[in-house]
Amino acid sequence: MQTSPHVVVIVDDHALFGQGLELLLSMRGLGAFEVAATTTNGDEAVPLVGRHRATIATVDLALPPRGGLAVIADIKRSYPATKVLALSGTEDVGLAERALRAGADGFVGKSSDPDGLVAPLLAVASGSNVVTPRLLAALLASSRQPQDGLRDRLSNQELALWSLIARGHETLDIAQRLLVSERTAKRMVSSLLNKIGASGRIEAAALAGRYGLLDGD
Repeated sequence: MQTSPHVVVIVDDHALFGQGLELLLSMRGLGAFEVAATTTNGDEAVPLVGRHRATIATVDLALPPRGGLAVIADIKRSYPATKVLALSGTEDVGLAERALRAGADGFVGKSSDPDGLVAPLLAVASGSNVVTPRLLAALLASSRQPQDGLRDRLSNQELALWSLIARGHETLDIAQRLLVSERTAKRMVSSLLNKIGASGRIEAAALAGRYGLLDGD
């Protein structure tokens, strides 16, 4: 159970938005967050995440100089355990999908009401993936049709793993349920995603529904 505040790094091309989000989290974050740093430069994101051992990073997709998608990929490559919430001033479903494929744990459009960001950050901090209903519908629609015989090619353990991923279980919980080490569980998740052709956990969950793995819940 999380007993200390989640350390947050805010990466946003609008300094005022970053400052506003920092103030919001200090006032209405229920003590769950500690903002360690803010920056308007995407190239500073990875060093700041590492220096402050951030558990969460918010990343604006309209970042100079390389764009938020590259920043998200860099953070996840260097610090896979850090949760990333992608933010955008548009509701572009295609952009949101690319952010998730880059490794983001959630996508939220910048709302005129900043209070709307507290709940998504709390959800991401707890290990949940955050997407809007519109984006989830688009992901479900764009997911590939089921491959013939895929379920038959997976072991019972792989099917159980897929079901756990689809239900939102984190790696440590999966390891405990499957009686393996956390490192082994990470390798198993990566291998399974490759086998089923999913770019990440959200797409794996969408595909699980198509294959009937969640039937009977």
